[in-house]
Amino acid sequence: MTDYYEVLGVDRSASDEEIKKAYRKMSRKYHPDIAGPEFEDKFKEVNNAYEVLSDPQKRQMFDAGVDPNDPNAGGMGGSGFGDMGDIFSMFTGGAFGGGNGGPTPRTQPGRDSLATVTIDLKTAVFGDTAHVEIKTFGLCQECAGTGCQKGTQPAQCPDCHGQGYAQRVVRTMLGQMMTTAPCERCEGHGTVIENPCPSCLGHGRVRTTRNVGVSVPAGVANNTRLRLANQGEVGENGGVAGDLYIDIRIAQDDTFTRDGDNLHCWIQVPMSWAVLGHDLEIDTFDGKQSVSVPAGSQPDDTVTLKNLGVTHLNNKNERGDLVAHIAVKIPTKLTDDERKLMEQFAEKHDADAQHVAVSARPTTGTKKGFFSKLKDALR
Repeated sequence: MTDYYEVLGVDRSASDEEIKKAYRKMSRKYHPDIAGPEFEDKFKEVNNAYEVLSDPQKRQMFDAGVDPNDPNAGGMGGSGFGDMGDIFSMFTGGAFGGGNGGPTPRTQPGRDSLATVTIDLKTAVFGDTAHVEIKTFGLCQECAGTGCQKGTQPAQCPDCHGQGYAQRVVRTMLGQMMTTAPCERCEGHGTVIENPCPSCLGHGRVRTTRNVGVSVPAGVANNTRLRLANQGEVGENGGVAGDLYIDIRIAQDDTFTRDGDNLHCWIQVPMSWAVLGHDLEIDTFDGKQSVSVPAGSQPDDTVTLKNLGVTHLNNKNERGDLVAHIAVKIPTKLTDDERKLMEQFAEKHDADAQHVAVSARPTTGTKKGFFSKLKDALR
């Protein structure tokens, strides 16, 4: 058997770092591109040595006298030896009476679950309780998670006598060895359920549909994921439930749009209101609120209503603003009398706006009058 320690030039007590350092040195020394093609076999030998000594399990097997790179060590084909896992288990304690740590408990923790709930914008503003229906495993109520019929309990496995594992003899290159494996009859649990519960068939849990209440915090953002501890899938035989994760989706609102913690809406007003000013009421999430449209308002001007926006997620006492955008409704059809009146007003009010300035970007200090825009639109 090749001595891989000797190939790399290290002691048997060498650390992982020392082995890695020696490998780098030897691989550079015998690389065919550097040393020549005649050292190709030596280079492969160095790589094989590092492959074994850098893997803790393979190194442990090699130290015990088994070469992991030896095709006959795996017990494949007609060699008659046990498989490599059996040989390795022999050297890690399984073959010398140490067992596998005892039987595997039937009670296992449940997995996490994921669900999605859609809320409206108002719920995101103020917070509320949302409800989501989930289908998952729940505790079997008939057997309370034991998996057994009422009045019965698991019995000791007659094959492994409660140990959860069975011993068997295999032939290896070192002779006959004793190995251990989970008992096939009890699947490693050490007990068998002779009279399983008819509802859960011995699993201690059943498929259920539950309605779960989700406390949605005020100010929650779209696509936020909430965690509900122990609200997920119940484990086998009454094991502790996993967590339930809820993805929050916020539905589009017909009146308001959200930008961070601010809400935006658009108010369509007649042109006379924009020119002369007007007070009106709008519906908000806080009820009806008064909005004063200033005289001379231009399209896309805004009116800000303080503290009527979304609640700050980290400060429940503060909220964003509600920004109302002014959308001026300009008539597209005028009677003859209306057109004459408009033209008379335009001649007096927009006498200096006969020429349109063209610019690559918005001009400053030369804001166009409302009736100039109206006149342009009518043209």
